[in-house]
Amino acid sequence: MIEIKQVNKWYGKFQVLTDCTTHVSKGSVTVICGPSGSGKSTLIKTVNGLEPFQQGEIRVNGVSVGDPKTNLPKLRACIGMVFQNFELFPHLSIRENLTIGQIKVLGRSADEANAKGLKYLDRVGLIEQQDKFPAQLSGGQQQRVAIARALSMDPIAMLFDEPTSALDPEMINDVLDVMVALAQEGMTMMVVTHEMGFAKRVADHIVFMDQGKIIEDCTKDEFFGTPRSVRARDFLAKIIH
Repeated sequence: MIEIKQVNKWYGKFQVLTDCTTHVSKGSVTVICGPSGSGKSTLIKTVNGLEPFQQGEIRVNGVSVGDPKTNLPKLRACIGMVFQNFELFPHLSIRENLTIGQIKVLGRSADEANAKGLKYLDRVGLIEQQDKFPAQLSGGQQQRVAIARALSMDPIAMLFDEPTSALDPEMINDVLDVMVALAQEGMTMMVVTHEMGFAKRVADHIVFMDQGKIIEDCTKDEFFGTPRSVRARDFLAKIIH
């Protein structure tokens, strides 16, 4: 579903991604982990063209992300993206947040968009909040709305960029429970996270990054068993401790 081959990216003279190569199979969950500043968020944002890259190739469902001829808005419409800070429209109600993309990007009627949006809002347990505004919801609730909004677009894959990092500890599990359910239903997912319990529970594949490079690219069992690199072993020891 997602192929990343020899991707390099620079900010000026600083190289933020170096020869990154990995893939995400259809219906699988890949967790990207590593210390802060290792390039995790940058890598996941290159997948739908939110971050341009200078060398290499990325394909999503066979479509080249870096090809100038690729219609990036159309590609992004079928890849759900959930950010650290929710990115909901503050001046729109929850219901309007769920429908605006469907109407303007997918061309759905208001009734169709409303039905789809409320279906997913109910699924994340927030149907009673449909007429409120984002500021009236907790951080955890806003993130679940953001997930429902992404799902309303009928994505072929979901990208999560540290979706729980801005949340209070008590709210994290509510969001992770929604993500676990998605994984169990076979949604293709790429997740940047420090939540190793989540990774251990649902990941098929682990990508461990450090200083812009992919250090480990292996199965969950291999990573949590005996990582091959000293850097990954040190990271796991600190996280688990």
